[in-house]
Amino acid sequence: MKFSVSSSDILKKIQIASGVLPTNAIMPILDDFLLELSGNELTMVVSDLETTIRTRIPVNGEEDGTIAVRGKILSDTIKALPEQPIQFVKEEGSNTLLLKTNNGEYRLACDDFEEFPQIPETVTSEPVEIPIAVIEGAITQTIFATSNDEMRQAMMGVYINIQKDKVIFVATDAHKLVKYTYLDFQAPEEGTMIIPKKSLVLVKNALKGSGNLKIDYSNSHVFFELEDTEIACRLIDAQFPNYNAVIPTDNPNLLTIDRVSFLNSIKRISIYANKTTNQLVLDLNSERLLIKAQDLDYSNEAEEKLECQYSGDPMEIAFNSRFLIEMLNVLDSEEVMMELSTPNRASLILPSSSADDEDMLMLVMPVMVNR
Repeated sequence: MKFSVSSSDILKKIQIASGVLPTNAIMPILDDFLLELSGNELTMVVSDLETTIRTRIPVNGEEDGTIAVRGKILSDTIKALPEQPIQFVKEEGSNTLLLKTNNGEYRLACDDFEEFPQIPETVTSEPVEIPIAVIEGAITQTIFATSNDEMRQAMMGVYINIQKDKVIFVATDAHKLVKYTYLDFQAPEEGTMIIPKKSLVLVKNALKGSGNLKIDYSNSHVFFELEDTEIACRLIDAQFPNYNAVIPTDNPNLLTIDRVSFLNSIKRISIYANKTTNQLVLDLNSERLLIKAQDLDYSNEAEEKLECQYSGDPMEIAFNSRFLIEMLNVLDSEEVMMELSTPNRASLILPSSSADDEDMLMLVMPVMVNR
């Protein structure tokens, strides 16, 4: 194998692919980048058995070949180099890859590329397309609500429900829930899947430009295709909870408030909350909103009064401030609405306005008020 390429060009591909490298690989070969040169096109493949990224880059090819080289040392080397051409040379019979640069030469040990795991085959029966901006927004607005509890496998990813005329993204950890619906959508057939959080982070990092993202899926994998990058993700094999059953429909109390003011106030008051519970209390009546927190262990206490529009019964309700901050951070509307029922029932957070082709709903569970 022999080719040359700009250090900045190959670094962009390495940064996309290196996110797949596992922290503790179950097989040494999974620490590697698989590099395949054919003519003037270099294909880079990385896999952790759950997610596989294949990305292509134009190069000045001289001699075709395939190698497997340790990803971290290659990545660290390219990152440390200034912008310049790099020549990659792997001579037949040699067990090292030679990098030739203006600064010097670097030799990296190669592994047996034939040990690299088989790449999942893309299903091409009934793919769907979603605008890149939509899928990027959907991931951003749902992924934070996924669970880290390995006992709840189904909640460790985002549930996607593809319907004939819309696609729904849902994430929950049993304390908070986010449901994002894209309405300007047509699909040849319906289907559902749960995509792991790590895989979606990698997909988001690979997104660029405008246009559409092509999505194909089978019973075990989902495949994302961009111009020069394909990502294959193994799906979570579990039953997603019936999220519609927990979304309250009778919420007579309505709070409307400026989102940024609300968010900033919560951030300030949360400094004084108990660090274990992060409990923050909303004291609501028709005249104002009072946000309060206290940490009895250290005698810390704070409260702020905010202007708002509130219709309903006076009430006090407590939430985990961290959950409210996460939710308000990913919304972009000028105002938000909270629909509330009673202090011990879930509340809804909604943007005051949204595009005609999308719908957003967030649910947050209250916590018991500590006095």
